[in-house]
Amino acid sequence: MSSVFAAIPKIRVLVADSADMSCDFLAGTLARDRRYETMAVTTPMELAEILGQEVFHVLLISVRFEGMMSRPFALLQEVKNAYPEINIIALLDSKDRSQVVEAFRAGAQGVFCRDESFQTLCKCIACVHAGQTWATSEQVLYLIESLSEQAPMQETVVPPTPRTLSPREEEIARLAAHGLSNRQISEQLDLSEHTVKNYLFRIFEKLGVSTRVELTLHALKLGAPHRPKVRFALPPLKEKWYGTS
Repeated sequence: MSSVFAAIPKIRVLVADSADMSCDFLAGTLARDRRYETMAVTTPMELAEILGQEVFHVLLISVRFEGMMSRPFALLQEVKNAYPEINIIALLDSKDRSQVVEAFRAGAQGVFCRDESFQTLCKCIACVHAGQTWATSEQVLYLIESLSEQAPMQETVVPPTPRTLSPREEEIARLAAHGLSNRQISEQLDLSEHTVKNYLFRIFEKLGVSTRVELTLHALKLGAPHRPKVRFALPPLKEKWYGTS
């Protein structure tokens, strides 16, 4: 059995949390599972330094760091801008609607609340590591509501891509991003559900998304302010690895 686990590449997880005990606990608990190799950092400087030295599949990052309480999602967004290839999970203190929406807007692919179970965290990590979005049905509703508040449905713009959507595809993408089902879209546009399904397949392919949640996030991020990539010139890091044996 041990040889089977050894043959499976471990998911490298970086845990970033300003609370030492919480950070060590999360990293240590994950490391006891053979699927993960983890490291813990507790300051933005340590985070910046290690990201410049090591490659990680998933970053589990708290939105609570000293000196950044007035802009709790700024660090997450800067990391995503600088390292777009890393899959980010926002570690939240509560399931507050505004925190969930801002986490996704800043670039998180998933959110995990501190009061959720370890099993849920493992599922969340597996999901974002596979390139998918992790969100509960309630959180998806938060995103749809936020998108509706951000702009009227008819004014929502689909981000420009190398493969431009046709006017009909843009129309269907807007409706789907606002939470309408295939049946509701077909009734509103006088199309068959099969035709709507085919349109959505082409839309997903062109936009590089795979679910309606990702389509909603794709539209939601249009309202996120752009931040330049960060440049790191920081002191040496005192590394703290877990599960390397």
